[in-house]
Amino acid sequence: MAKKDPTDLSVEEKLKTLFQLQTALSAIDEKKALRGELPLEVEDLEAEIEGLTTRIDRIKAEIDEFQRAISQKKGEIIEANATVERYKQQLNDVRNNREFDTLSKEIEFQSLEIELCNKKISEANRRIDEKSVELDGAAAILEEKQGDLDVKKSELDEIMDETRTEEEKLREKAHELEAKIEPRLLTSFKRIRKNARNGLGIVYVQRDACGGCFNKIPPQRQLDIKMHKKIIVCEYCGRILIDPELAGVKVDKPAGEEKKGRRRSTGARKSAASKKATDANDMA
Repeated sequence: MAKKDPTDLSVEEKLKTLFQLQTALSAIDEKKALRGELPLEVEDLEAEIEGLTTRIDRIKAEIDEFQRAISQKKGEIIEANATVERYKQQLNDVRNNREFDTLSKEIEFQSLEIELCNKKISEANRRIDEKSVELDGAAAILEEKQGDLDVKKSELDEIMDETRTEEEKLREKAHELEAKIEPRLLTSFKRIRKNARNGLGIVYVQRDACGGCFNKIPPQRQLDIKMHKKIIVCEYCGRILIDPELAGVKVDKPAGEEKKGRRRSTGARKSAASKKATDANDMA
């Protein structure tokens, strides 16, 4: 059987299909609502963990750099000590005061270099201690966040497992319904739905008002909606309007109408009683 062209559908069929699509999409929204803020919380925790991991790697790199600097300074101290010993031995063989002064200055210079290297080593060790404390703190926070992430992911996976099959069926149904709707109308519906706070793009008339924004609909417009001759949107919120009966929704009559009906019935009974009394009098 040839597939019916969406543009060949009557307005009534288009409205029915749109409402069925809305029902399926609303059901999907409800499934998503069950997850609550969990997906966002998981994303936030993953971002925090990524940031902490980067921070830990940076701290480790800084510690390694300080340790390399310490090794370098220790090497310089060894060289300086060797130079000092060599110069001290040369002092025994000096021939004049000038050579003695030169060697003494070199020994003094090398001693200052050793002192400076030791100072830099102490500073580097102090920084390593600080960075180690910072590293331990970041690692503890990372472990805590990772634990929170595991719990949140477990909760999310559990909810997803419960709703996955049903949600997939709903998505498949929604996809089939979308194929039946002409592209221009479908695009308009999706745009309306996206801008609507509750995600409703098509609503039925409830108590003479729009089912989306609850503003009153004039009687003539309600009549046009029931005629199914054209697609009508709410002049206040822009949602597509559909007759409740066409949407398959049973709407109870307002209490006021029932009371009026009861009054008419009571009045009719009274009229009937009065008529009987009059007939009885005439017969007498």
